[in-house]
Amino acid sequence: MKKDRAKKVLVKKISPAARRGPTFAREANAYRLGLAPVAGCDEAGRGPWAGPVVAAAVILDPLRIPKGLDDSKALDAGTREVLFEKITATAEVSICIAPPSRIDRDNILRASLWALAQAVSALPRRPQCVFVDGRDSLPLPCEVKAVIGGDGIVASIAAASIVAKVTRDRLMQNLGLAHPGYGFEQHKGYGTGGHAEALAKLGPCVHHRRSFSPIASAYELLTAES
Repeated sequence: MKKDRAKKVLVKKISPAARRGPTFAREANAYRLGLAPVAGCDEAGRGPWAGPVVAAAVILDPLRIPKGLDDSKALDAGTREVLFEKITATAEVSICIAPPSRIDRDNILRASLWALAQAVSALPRRPQCVFVDGRDSLPLPCEVKAVIGGDGIVASIAAASIVAKVTRDRLMQNLGLAHPGYGFEQHKGYGTGGHAEALAKLGPCVHHRRSFSPIASAYELLTAES
C-alpha cells in the first residue's frame, strides 16, 4: 500500500514537467555554439485529399518568444490565431506552398521536404542551424537537426507549426468559398465522411490530389461513367 502511494505521488510530481511543452533550450544551445541565427520549420497538410502542403520557417527572437507555444494540433483554432499574430509580429517568418500538382508529380514526402527547404531559404537571414520536425533532414547549406515530435519539444518548430497550420486553414477556407459544396472550409481537405459524399456527388476539383487513392478512384469512376 505504501509503495502504491509513493508511486502516485511520483506521478503527480513528474507529469506536469513532462507536459511543459516546447522550450527554447535547443536553440539556446546552438546560439552558445556560435550557430546564429537558428530557425525551426514544420509543415501542415500532408494527409488531406485536397489542398496544398504549407511549410513555414521561423527564427524566434530570444528576447520576445510568445508564451503558450505548442504543437499546433494541441491548440484550439482561436489560440492558434492569437499565437500566429504574436509570432509574425515578433519573429522572422517565411512560408512556402506546395500545390497539389507538385504533390502528384513528386509524391507527398518529396513535396513536403521541398516546401520546408524553400521556406528556410526564403527567410530574411540565412540560418546557421535549422531544426525540422520529423526524421528527415533537408538539403540546406547549414547544420540541420531533425527532431521527431519536434513541434511539441522545440519552440521554433512549434512556432512554425502554428504559422503553417493557420496559413493552410485560411487557404482552405478561401477554397471553400471558391468551390462550394465540398466543405473545404470545414474539413480543410481531410478525408471525412462529408468530403467523401461531396466527391461522389460533385467529382474531384482541380485542388484535389490525384495521386491519393480516394481521388484516383473518383477520377476512374468519372472516366467509366463518361
